[in-house]
Amino acid sequence: MGLNHIYFGSGKGKTTAALGLALRAVGSGLRVCIVQFLKSSDTSELHSLAFLNNVKVLRSSKEFGFSFTLNNDEKNQLAQCHNDLLRRAHELVLSESIDMLILDEFLDAYSLGLVDRNLADKVALCRYDNCELILTGRAPEQQYIDLYDYVSEISSVKHPFDHGITARKGIEY
Repeated sequence: MGLNHIYFGSGKGKTTAALGLALRAVGSGLRVCIVQFLKSSDTSELHSLAFLNNVKVLRSSKEFGFSFTLNNDEKNQLAQCHNDLLRRAHELVLSESIDMLILDEFLDAYSLGLVDRNLADKVALCRYDNCELILTGRAPEQQYIDLYDYVSEISSVKHPFDHGITARKGIEY
């Protein structure tokens, strides 16, 4: 335990990879916490995760929409929500209540300024002896790449969205 992972890039599959790791961990009896940044709408993976023991999902109860549509007040509210989620997750790690922490879309919340960077660095630029740490998002800062053990880039070569096919339930959400 205690290694750090990043799944990043422009391609589809970053969250899928992290959730696959969560599924493997739960199958081995490990306790997992998934924090979802920038996501608040109902997604199919939430329904599946609800059937699993030892999985806690933390996310906003308020649906904010896409970050580029938010005004400054909404961005501040979302950042406060993200900070609260991050603090809760950090408490779980420090109390040794979980064995794996997944910070889904963390890298995007970080780069968009929708999480306090000092708090984020305090939580995510650590190595926890008792907990595997996984980040997802589009583009990690170099300091994260330098510190983390697994860094996997998922690039998009081709995507149906480019041809007008929108997100499909059970596949993209």
